[in-house]
Amino acid sequence: MCSVVVVVIDNSILSVAMKTIASPAPEGLGATQSQLEWAINAYTLVFAGLLFTAGVLGDRYGRKKVLLAGMAVFGLGSLLAAFSGSPGELIAFRALMGLGAAGVLPATLAVLVNVFEREEQPRAMGIWVSAVGVAIAIGPVTGGVLLEYFWWGSVFLVNVPIVLAGFVAMVLIVPETRDPAPGRLDPMGVLLSVVGLVLLVYGIIKGGQLADFTHPEVLLTGGGGLAVLVLFVLHERRGDHPAMDVRSFRKPSFTAAVTAIALVFFALLGVTFFMVFYTQSVRGFTAFQAGLLLMPIAVAQLVFAPRAPLAVERYGARVVCACGMLMVAGTLAGFLLLDRDTPLWVLEALFFAQGCGMAHTMPPVTVSIMQALPREKAGSGSAINNTFRQVGGALGVAVLGSLLSTVYRTRIEGELAAFPGLTGAERHAAGESIEATLAVAEELGPAGRALTDPAKEAFLHAMHTTALSAAVIALIGALVVWFFLPGRQEAPAGAETPPRPESERERARDQEQDQEREQAWEQEQAWQRERVAPAGRAAETGPAVSGPESADGPGREGGPEPERTSTGVDR
Repeated sequence: MCSVVVVVIDNSILSVAMKTIASPAPEGLGATQSQLEWAINAYTLVFAGLLFTAGVLGDRYGRKKVLLAGMAVFGLGSLLAAFSGSPGELIAFRALMGLGAAGVLPATLAVLVNVFEREEQPRAMGIWVSAVGVAIAIGPVTGGVLLEYFWWGSVFLVNVPIVLAGFVAMVLIVPETRDPAPGRLDPMGVLLSVVGLVLLVYGIIKGGQLADFTHPEVLLTGGGGLAVLVLFVLHERRGDHPAMDVRSFRKPSFTAAVTAIALVFFALLGVTFFMVFYTQSVRGFTAFQAGLLLMPIAVAQLVFAPRAPLAVERYGARVVCACGMLMVAGTLAGFLLLDRDTPLWVLEALFFAQGCGMAHTMPPVTVSIMQALPREKAGSGSAINNTFRQVGGALGVAVLGSLLSTVYRTRIEGELAAFPGLTGAERHAAGESIEATLAVAEELGPAGRALTDPAKEAFLHAMHTTALSAAVIALIGALVVWFFLPGRQEAPAGAETPPRPESERERARDQEQDQEREQAWEQEQAWQRERVAPAGRAAETGPAVSGPESADGPGREGGPEPERTSTGVDR
């Protein structure tokens, strides 16, 4: 679980640090909104593109070895990212962190699947999701505290001691597992997937940056990315050792589960991206306060994720997941209520409902994905789960971030054009994000205060449009889950459901009781043989006692009946 925490905590810490990194030097790096999107997506795209390869490497060479290697690379990337001197360096080192994370998450789920029995996997994965919730809770608060007292690089440097502690613990505790018949590597498939995703995301982000999705550069890169991804699917279908076995998607339940988890993270990460600017730039909260405001999301996941398997047993995965997705969609639509002076309890209630919806979506779909494949292919199954989660998140940041940027620029352009003293290049740069506009306003001094209120109003309009779009995406996910995920599995009429031990302790107790009953039966049989043997010898030599039969019954020399214990053994 330590490996899961360190990977997830990094992204949750970065969410509250984006405003600081966007600030001009020396406080930050002066990153633009598109550079911030790339700082997030450089990590997720490398992560997603190499997950299949990492899963196959774990199946072949041992999941523990891949897990340890991933932790080492992740720690090195964190150390380098902490001392980045420019947004370009930060993006490169974030990509290195994604390389390390690709070796961590598939191995963790694969180890769970191989250590726990099938009936115990839902509970184990619920705890795994709870660890994600803990990381989400710790991340923003920790990031806020670090930014209060240290420079922005501390949000990456904090990963290093966690990585070291986790590395030592995994060397001592985690067992080694591997696939007895592992598949071969697929370098061409990995290359096509990474190139296709990078081109597609680049086109989407560039369209938001230019506020023009019909620009030739946008069409060439985005369309080229889609074409490369089509080639990737065709290559995987025809290959005898594909990086991603697309035949698994023939199962409607598997496809629905993968789609659901991708759409959940599409909406979640896209909304988290702009929510940081709402709490800090519009409402004026510090990074630490903004981290505290995100706590209800994590608390809800921590409370409800371990209990989600119980709801699935009672109502079925389809009902539970569909209700969870509907709750996420309703929460995203509820963000339309947020304004510059909305009471905080409204914001906190929306965050809690969002976390509750995710807690009832992620564990069931994760179990559906992992149990759809054989146990020995656990690494590949984990890779599919995490790949679509990361791709969904990357596309969410790219699509919703670009939508936010486009709507904001459209809304603020009139104010910037009417403001005297700004060149065309300055107006274009100021119109990319609320942070860019506020930075220009600060440089202009008292005269620039006239831009502050229009910038906040334009951002709120863009945020409402983006949140509504995310709600529609989540609603589509709910419909996919409802129509394609299996419902509650009813037992056939007259069939007996075998008792299932709830824990290792109960299983051991049942085995001990079975052994005691077997020993008692063997002692009973031995006593019966001892009774029959003297009677057979007496029949050959005559009665042992002359005279009338004893009142205690024939064949017995008298005396009381032997006392028996509760197990039927003579005492």
